[in-house]
Amino acid sequence: MNPIRALEFASVDATRRAVGAPWTRDQVKPMTTSSNPDHRITIMDTTLRDGEQTPDVSYTPGEKLQLARMLLCDLEVDRIEIASTRVSEGEREAAKLIAQWGRKARVIQRLEILGYCDGTRSVDWIAETGGKVLNLLAKGSEKHCRGQLGLAPEEHRSAVAETVRYARRKRFGVNVYLEDWSTGVRESFDYVFAMVQLLRELRVARIYLPDTLGIFSPEDVGRYVGLMTNTWPNVDFEYHGHNDYGLATANCLAAVRAGARGVHTSVNGMGERAGNSSLAEVVSAIHDHTHLETGLNEDRLATISRIVETFSGKDMANNAPIVGRDVFTQTSGIHADGDAKAELYHSRLAPARFGRARRYALGKLSGKASLDHNLAKLGIELPDVDRDLVLRRIVELGDRKHVVSPEDLPYIIADVLKTPEGQMLRVEHYGVVVGTNETPSADVSLGYRGDIEKASATGDGGYDAFMNALKKAAKVFGIEIPKLHDFKVRIPPGGRTGALVETQVTWRREVAAKNRGKRHFETFSTMGVDSDQMASAVIATEKMLNAIAPKPSDRSARSEENGGAKPARGRRKASQAPAR
Repeated sequence: MNPIRALEFASVDATRRAVGAPWTRDQVKPMTTSSNPDHRITIMDTTLRDGEQTPDVSYTPGEKLQLARMLLCDLEVDRIEIASTRVSEGEREAAKLIAQWGRKARVIQRLEILGYCDGTRSVDWIAETGGKVLNLLAKGSEKHCRGQLGLAPEEHRSAVAETVRYARRKRFGVNVYLEDWSTGVRESFDYVFAMVQLLRELRVARIYLPDTLGIFSPEDVGRYVGLMTNTWPNVDFEYHGHNDYGLATANCLAAVRAGARGVHTSVNGMGERAGNSSLAEVVSAIHDHTHLETGLNEDRLATISRIVETFSGKDMANNAPIVGRDVFTQTSGIHADGDAKAELYHSRLAPARFGRARRYALGKLSGKASLDHNLAKLGIELPDVDRDLVLRRIVELGDRKHVVSPEDLPYIIADVLKTPEGQMLRVEHYGVVVGTNETPSADVSLGYRGDIEKASATGDGGYDAFMNALKKAAKVFGIEIPKLHDFKVRIPPGGRTGALVETQVTWRREVAAKNRGKRHFETFSTMGVDSDQMASAVIATEKMLNAIAPKPSDRSARSEENGGAKPARGRRKASQAPAR
């Protein structure tokens, strides 16, 4: 009788005892810790292979080499999967480049390449690149074996054995993926049993258990991984999860609790469909929610996340656990206050652990504690009165859905502290229209001591049109607008399109010298801050108006010179809030 067939018959009783239907939860218990006496979980990262199956992602050989170095040397991941055989010349070039480096760095045994049950071809491909480890893709379910390969189970096992033995002759290390294992272990355990028995005889180093379609729940993973580790306690099983239900991290925890000695991850959860298990999430969860350990340097997780984000062109969600830009940011003023008093809102997920820093957001929910945290970080101390003014401005900006970052804070402080307390002139409303093949135009409503004057004008640009309209309105109030001498715009470092804009305008006007009849020119500057460039320029201009506006005594004198007449021309009382 065919030895493989005999193995099937020999396994029937054991299989039926394990698979008897229906199962109860108590019949499959998690692996005890004695199966992993050093409490060490190995991490195999597949960013460079499975992660590259993310739609529209393709790394250059140079990028792959850089990521391989970081994963193995900076993060100290146990092993990485760097390529698939027989894909393209670019894939071959990348594998050669990484293998050359791996030999010099003495990490060649930690570099793995996916191959297929194709006799000698995949093994020869790996040999040509200089690789030394084959991750053989075998079918883990009878459904895939018959439906995709068109082979009987024994035929497929024969092909597996042929490829493994050839790799052995080449002195390769061999691991085996049981593709679609999650279906096979549940629907065709006889098939899985016979395959694992064969792999034990072939003495492969590790057997990988993929939940290929991400269909398992944590309960399923614990149940079926537990079945594998209890049936073959001396086999190194590793779990390979996908995130289709958002359960990849929880499933990895269930797998290691059930006795899996390793898990597979990718940086930023990169991968096909909903992606693979996230490296940062899985490692942090294992450290904090089990008695087990990994050998990774957590403080390098954020760095490699940013690099993969850049190389792949796939942005991380700002709230992605561990590595998202916002995950260590407190927005509520109550939380900032609790941290200031007793670190009440801190947890084991401390930002310093991951090479990051806690931030306190500034916006409409900010309180004094949030502002104080940011001021202290900048080394700025403000009197209570000034601090309240700055906080009021932050809340005002946040209420208008403007994003205020800590980098914006110096601009806001400078803006607020240079704003006159009593504004006599206000730009109550303005509208600027700029378009292709259109002459820029502007409408302005200027308020002065309860009166409003409206004016319209065109110009060479949006701000020029605004200034021309403003000059018309101001003239009615007897106010002469000084000449624009210089115009500067700044944004905080980082280049965010939603960042606050600081506009500084320098003005030049002719004034009479005191006690002399001669006149001379003087310059002065005003500044405005807003998330809109035009609005910040308008704020700076409004400050100029109040700097040059006639004082009440000047206005009375001018009225007397005019015989007590008031400027007319259809003004009305101000009722609108100033536009910003």
